[in-house]
Amino acid sequence: MSTPVPPEPTPAIDVRGLSCGYDGRVVLKDITFSVRSGEIFFVIGGSGCGKSTLLRNLIGISTPLAGDVRFFGQPVSEHDAAARRALLKTFGVLYQSGALWSSLTLRQNVALPLEEYTSLSQPEILEIVALKLAQVGLTGFEDYYPSEISGGMKKRAGLARALALDPAIVFLDEPSAGLDPITSRRLDELVLQIREMFGTTIAVVSHELASIFSIADRVIMLDRGEKGIIASGDPKDLARGHRDPRVVEFLNRGDLPPQ
Repeated sequence: MSTPVPPEPTPAIDVRGLSCGYDGRVVLKDITFSVRSGEIFFVIGGSGCGKSTLLRNLIGISTPLAGDVRFFGQPVSEHDAAARRALLKTFGVLYQSGALWSSLTLRQNVALPLEEYTSLSQPEILEIVALKLAQVGLTGFEDYYPSEISGGMKKRAGLARALALDPAIVFLDEPSAGLDPITSRRLDELVLQIREMFGTTIAVVSHELASIFSIADRVIMLDRGEKGIIASGDPKDLARGHRDPRVVEFLNRGDLPPQ
């Protein structure tokens, strides 16, 4: 008698037949992929391939033209406004620029989602804010304004805000953009620490090879001409000999060969 095969765990993110676009233009057509819970998953590809468009559709800024997006088995499209709002609270987003409010201190920026989405008292909020800023190495900078800190510190502050509600999923939009290699590497290390400490699922939009090869468990590569996914898997394996030369060229460009 054969041993029963245990069912596959529910994906953290499950995308089925998704088409995205704007102004009557289809950018991505009928794409399907899933992200496992606790995975560091990258969406990669050249400029104009639809990485940012996909992200906007996943986090609810844009509405898909077709298809289905589920978080831990829950379909976003089938919820009413209140239920959808509650579902979307289960993830955080670090935008490319950090998207900090310039008129607010770092403490006030990180407190915003807690004030908006919880009924915690102000002392409780301040305690959580201090913890989140400590997690990203910004203890002592609570009263600084975004204009008073470096680009790497802005990214870390934005990450602290994305983590404020202890989300199960965090989306990172080009987190290394504009950062020097050392600062970028430290941010990658921080992402790994967050995954290891909290089991957070992390989805990253990026074209930075150093980050892709250092921390990605798995990637999908989008292509502008195909309007879809042309490769998926471990980036090191893809770089060594994927059948599509576009994938090999993208992952072997520059001075950073796969390890």
